[in-house]
Amino acid sequence: MKDKYVFVTGGDRGIGRAIVLKFASSEFNVAFSYHKNEVAAKETFKRVKEYGVEGFYVQMDVLSEESVKKCFEMVSSRVPYLNVLVNNAGIVFFGTIEETSLNDWNRVIGVNLTGVFLVTKYFLPLLKRAPWASIVNIASIAGQMGNVFASAAYCASKAGVIGLTRRLAVELAPKIRVNAVAPSFVETDMVREFIDTPEKRRKVIELHPLRDIAKPEDIAEAVYFLATEHSRFITGQVLGINGGRLTC
Repeated sequence: MKDKYVFVTGGDRGIGRAIVLKFASSEFNVAFSYHKNEVAAKETFKRVKEYGVEGFYVQMDVLSEESVKKCFEMVSSRVPYLNVLVNNAGIVFFGTIEETSLNDWNRVIGVNLTGVFLVTKYFLPLLKRAPWASIVNIASIAGQMGNVFASAAYCASKAGVIGLTRRLAVELAPKIRVNAVAPSFVETDMVREFIDTPEKRRKVIELHPLRDIAKPEDIAEAVYFLATEHSRFITGQVLGINGGRLTC
């Protein structure tokens, strides 16, 4: 196997799949997790193999410490170290705080924030073994501003990811760099369900000065930049992929 290794959580579809394929196309050996959709994971892995690199996928529930630990053991049995960890797995939730149950709140915080904590905690030994290593967390513009469509639970979870990113950048330096990307709307299946009429799409496009919606590949390019030597002197930063929306 070649000497560059990446692990991506939630790499079976959407932004995660784009990230997996970006690293595979750049000659990284790629491992990724999926939660329930093994059909999507198989399709992603099929595309990984087209780049001629080594790879595999594993099932993992980031809400479960036992599942994360088991996943780490499986990955560590197959790779000598990890150069890059991408914490991408996440869920979105819509609704007012009055419509948000405690179970809703706990699940969103659990997947989006506690999941990042658990995966990072357990996968650190593999990162520490690498000649160079970095972590990239997928945050959101919802963690930076309140004027978004998502729920308070989602906003709080992504703000937490940003805070965790900044603290880990200090704690893990100088061996491991830690950064985050904060997308606005991204053209995924989940977003297409939300903007399911021409009028809704127009309104979302008009939120962005660049008058467009990001593609998963746009996020993948930013993640790759932050993860590799192209950004060797950058850590603790949040890169907004938002078409200028945060400036408005």
